[in-house]
Amino acid sequence: NMTFRFVPFLIACSITQMTSGQYIPKFDIQGHRGARGLMPENTIPAFLMALDSGVTTLELDVVITKDKQVVVSHEPWMSASICFDSEGRVYTEKEEKKFNIYQMTYEEVKQFNCGTKINERFPNQAKMKVSKPLLRDVIVAVEDQIKSNASYEVDYNIEIKSAPDGDNKFHPSIEEYSDLVYNLVDEYLPLERLVIQSFDFRVLKYWHHKYPEIRLSALVDNTKSIESNLDELGFRPSVYSPHHRLLSREKVTYLHQHKIRVVPWTVNEVSDMLSLKGMGVDGIITDYPDRARKYKMTLSIQHKGGR
Repeated sequence: NMTFRFVPFLIACSITQMTSGQYIPKFDIQGHRGARGLMPENTIPAFLMALDSGVTTLELDVVITKDKQVVVSHEPWMSASICFDSEGRVYTEKEEKKFNIYQMTYEEVKQFNCGTKINERFPNQAKMKVSKPLLRDVIVAVEDQIKSNASYEVDYNIEIKSAPDGDNKFHPSIEEYSDLVYNLVDEYLPLERLVIQSFDFRVLKYWHHKYPEIRLSALVDNTKSIESNLDELGFRPSVYSPHHRLLSREKVTYLHQHKIRVVPWTVNEVSDMLSLKGMGVDGIITDYPDRARKYKMTLSIQHKGGR
């Protein structure tokens, strides 16, 4: 497998040790929803494709079912843009929220086909009949792939999808939601490989208080100043993760001065990857880890030559 021949060299060049004893990549390539540009989003094939593309972190979203299962899904409902119902039928965006995952058992969720619908935004996305997976099944599949290929271990950047108006409607309380995720990951992985991210700062505050050893990432899509967002959060997260259009070199420098890593989303064009690397970001979240891989290889070879 040609993919893995260059990976040990890349990792040797790109890993640094933190004072906490955790190893984190100097430049962190995160596969968004696995590898959404190449495979159906947030599915096991997408995460395995991301591994084959040389990512250092798998980025994914989790929701909770009626029977308290942790499912990998971007929306807390069965999105009409990517799924057919249990009978293979098309339904509309107006109808999709009636398929509320928090009011469905996992047995019901897995009857939906979320892998063969054409997604015009991602014309290169492979099509296959696949369902939304349980988080534990994703972890088992990824870890098996890592062991069988003698590959490096990746981190898991898990987004908790909550909002105040969704409490007890589309998801449980943030306390229950968070504890379900923590307990599951703790059963399957060393916790130093976990990052929790959220736009909902209530989530980050809860984890900061209850699970202070876990790295946290503040997702940002607003135009407020960094200072305002950090004041609202009330502490310095490990990572500040804004939409990439919100960044400048000055903002990256400011965050680094406060010992906060910067990992913007969702960066799909190579020109943007290069521009952001020039600003000094610490990584990118991308739908196309294959593009980032080629770009990362070039950087590593140039770096080696420069020595």
